[in-house]
Amino acid sequence: MTNNRADRNVHPARHPTRREVVVSGVMVPIVMGLPSGAVAQSSTSAPAPEAVPTSLTINGTPHALTLDPRTTLLDLLREHLDLTGTKKGCDQGQCGACTVLIDGRRVNSCLTFAVMYDGAQITTIEGLVANGALHPLQQAFIDHDAFQCGYCTSGQICSGVGLIAEGRAKTADDIRELMSGNICRCGAYTNIVAAIQQVMGRP
Repeated sequence: MTNNRADRNVHPARHPTRREVVVSGVMVPIVMGLPSGAVAQSSTSAPAPEAVPTSLTINGTPHALTLDPRTTLLDLLREHLDLTGTKKGCDQGQCGACTVLIDGRRVNSCLTFAVMYDGAQITTIEGLVANGALHPLQQAFIDHDAFQCGYCTSGQICSGVGLIAEGRAKTADDIRELMSGNICRCGAYTNIVAAIQQVMGRP
């Protein structure tokens, strides 16, 4: 009788699992497609750019800052200066929730780097209040109930203040066209137009 003790101790050849086959099939072409040394380099990040000294006057207060040049104006306001009235919406310049005034001009703060405006005067929704009194357009938004959730309101008001200062809007259609970059998901557009018209009608 043949002794099969040795045979019993021999394990059958291990076959790769389906997961291992799939993973190896994905990784091999990726690694093969990389230039020589790229695998080792991928584990190291590029050095941060040199910080840039920047002076900004925000809501009447001068700020001497040293900024990473990649810092957006929106992130500077919200994350560094705690001015959270300016909202981060789409972060792509399409919704207008982040609108502020730079030297009186309407700007989407998510699309611009803070260092680009060295020496500029920046006004956020917090800066529209004067001596404890609401800006006329802020009051008009309340009078006309021109908001529901309120998330877009700060951008709508800053854009409206800039629009009125531009002096180009003469009719309701003009207002709608010039405010088209500010989106209200609650659909309070009619009341927003009425609030702007109220302020435009004041002497």
